[in-house]
Amino acid sequence: MSDTRRRVKVYTLNEERQWDDRGTGHVSSTFVERLKGISLLVRAESDGSLLLESKISPNTAYQKQQDTLIVWSEAENYDLALSFQEKAGCDEIWEKICQVQGKDPALEITQDPIDESEEERFEEMPETSHLVDLPPCELAKLEEIADLVTSVLSSPIRREKLALALMSEGYIKKLLQLFQVCEDLDNREGLHHLYEIVRGVLFLNKAALFEVMFSDDCIMDVVGCLEYDPALVQPKRHREFLTKTAKFKEVIPITDSELRQKIHQTYRVQYIQDIILPTPSVFEENFLSTLTSFIFFNKVEIVSMLQEDEKFLTEVFAQLTDEATEEGKRRELVNFFKEFCAFSQTLQPQNRDAFFKTLANLGILPALEIVMGMDDLQVRAAAIDIFSYLVEFSPSMVREFVMQESQHTDDDVLLINVVIKQMICDTDPELGGAVQLMGLLRTLIDPENMLAPTNKTEKTEFLTFFYKYCMHVLTAPLLANTAESPKDSPEGSAKINPVCPDNFQTAQLLALILELLTFCVEHHTYHIKNYIMNKDLLRRVLVLMNSKHTFLALCALRFMRRIIGLKDDFYNRYIIKGNLFEPVINALLDNGTRYNLLNSAIIELFEFIKVEDIKSLIAHIVDNFYKALESIEYVQTFKGLKTRYEQEKNRQNQRLSRYRRDTRSLEDDEEMWFNEEDDDEEGEVMAEKGKSEEDFPESYGKYMEAKKGAANGTSGTNGKSAATPPNPSSPNGSSAKSAALPPAAVSKAGLVGLVDYPDDEEDDEEVEDSPRKRPRLGS
Repeated sequence: MSDTRRRVKVYTLNEERQWDDRGTGHVSSTFVERLKGISLLVRAESDGSLLLESKISPNTAYQKQQDTLIVWSEAENYDLALSFQEKAGCDEIWEKICQVQGKDPALEITQDPIDESEEERFEEMPETSHLVDLPPCELAKLEEIADLVTSVLSSPIRREKLALALMSEGYIKKLLQLFQVCEDLDNREGLHHLYEIVRGVLFLNKAALFEVMFSDDCIMDVVGCLEYDPALVQPKRHREFLTKTAKFKEVIPITDSELRQKIHQTYRVQYIQDIILPTPSVFEENFLSTLTSFIFFNKVEIVSMLQEDEKFLTEVFAQLTDEATEEGKRRELVNFFKEFCAFSQTLQPQNRDAFFKTLANLGILPALEIVMGMDDLQVRAAAIDIFSYLVEFSPSMVREFVMQESQHTDDDVLLINVVIKQMICDTDPELGGAVQLMGLLRTLIDPENMLAPTNKTEKTEFLTFFYKYCMHVLTAPLLANTAESPKDSPEGSAKINPVCPDNFQTAQLLALILELLTFCVEHHTYHIKNYIMNKDLLRRVLVLMNSKHTFLALCALRFMRRIIGLKDDFYNRYIIKGNLFEPVINALLDNGTRYNLLNSAIIELFEFIKVEDIKSLIAHIVDNFYKALESIEYVQTFKGLKTRYEQEKNRQNQRLSRYRRDTRSLEDDEEMWFNEEDDDEEGEVMAEKGKSEEDFPESYGKYMEAKKGAANGTSGTNGKSAATPPNPSSPNGSSAKSAALPPAAVSKAGLVGLVDYPDDEEDDEEVEDSPRKRPRLGS
């Protein structure tokens, strides 16, 4: 299995006609009992799992391309490809396929996929019609050749026969020689026929023909033929663009001639597909699938060859980070890396991982840090694109780098701070670059892609780093545009001098920052909470409710809505203490009767508070703002808040009432006990102490009679004695207390608290200090 000849990549063609990589493994051809035939098996080189099991069917058309590719279709919309590491391995498997199907291995395709009806028609044709007779390659026969090529495109069988005829006779090169003759003679009619011929040959969709047409000595003549579209008055100048305008820039000289040729070929073929050929119709979209595959595999080969050349990449990085490198040269190096990373997307996952790890080891991140700080807008844009590839590939790799960097670098030049500054300083009126960078920052600070299972400390360490070194840079524009004006603000007021940005670009930037902060509120519970509390950030954000840009006011409101949505008591106390609903309610009232998004969003905020029954916020809103809101009747939100508030108040009063009744009966018993003790102290005989237990029922009976009379309203005069302060120096002080008991019952029935006086402290200090008597103060 370790034989590199059998090492292959497995690809499948998706609905967008792009090849998807299914993995790398080793291919073999063996008899599979379950499938009842010789089959192609590919087992993954990583774990030995089965990547492909495909029976070699006698009726399947297999096609060999570029010496290292075998392509076939197993179902109507299921195309497969094997890309071999070595030509010898491809030839070996191709011979096995041809052996099973009884075909000549010299062919590039075993047979053509045809439908049943066409096959029947084909069988009915006389034997001589199987061959395609090409007219002689002469100027006078160009029209006949063009008609022949155009006529076969609708028949898969005839396309295949024509392709074989063109290859066997070296017909393509003869046609291109005629093109040079026609152009020298300015024979427009012949040039128009050659356009139709070359375009038709491309639509034959045969890799073997592409190899000839796109070779170094033919491709420019092919481009020349495609300049003479009969629909155009004047021919296009594609060759002039490719040879004079388009310059091949070698940032570092490429010594490998094969690599240079492959780069030139890929660029020119891509130009033919994207620029010269018209957009294919629905019926023609499959005609150029092989051309797409040709370009795709060329790119894979280019990236692989460059990656294997360690000296080349090392030299590129050395010049990129060298301070002596000229600005123009550095720009070319950055653009090279951007193109290099774009090509790398064609690699299979394992190779792509190795590719980015190679770049990381060579120092791509420190290099990006340098070029992102350059004044050249094109260089910065290219650096951002490269950075996006790296973040998409491995956010953890970027996070690890910036945390190590913080140990020996100033805050200002940290990579993440450089990225944030690029976002803040984006000169594009639409902030296209800032939006892209905001997305990258969001990916970096997202706890969901932090490797908790393998590295439990990554989340904590990185977020601590980010809030310590980077958050102040991110919020600087927000704090600068929402500065307080303490002279104009009375103490305890939430009013802030509305220094709201009228500039649309600044408003857009603040909206991006708020979007990122809102994301932090949702995902960074501890760190963002401390930051909001310490910086009083919500107060500053709510200044933006005054902005003339409604989208910015909505961003500020969304930030507050996320905070309230957490239903966190710390946040709720912070909002209440700062009176932070005031700017929101002012915005609602200033909006007037306009039924717009701002109006709906604010009402939804209060509706959430009502539905979730956040008691502290409901009480704060009703106590402070209900008078301003009670006139709003087109929704029942604010009346609902008032109802919730009153229900909660009633529940509290009921609990308080029960609490008073329970404590009153205990206090009455305590006072009676103290009364008896006072009588004992005023000179009663010691012998009567022994009777205290016998007298207790009688005393208790008198007390209950007095209590019953008070409840029936018979003791009318005792109300006055309850309000008359007893004289502590009188020998009848204890009887004064006894006289106050029945009125206490009246007070309890009317839920009116018993009035206490300071003079009582000398008689009954412990009872006076009891917290249970405080709820009784006042009515």
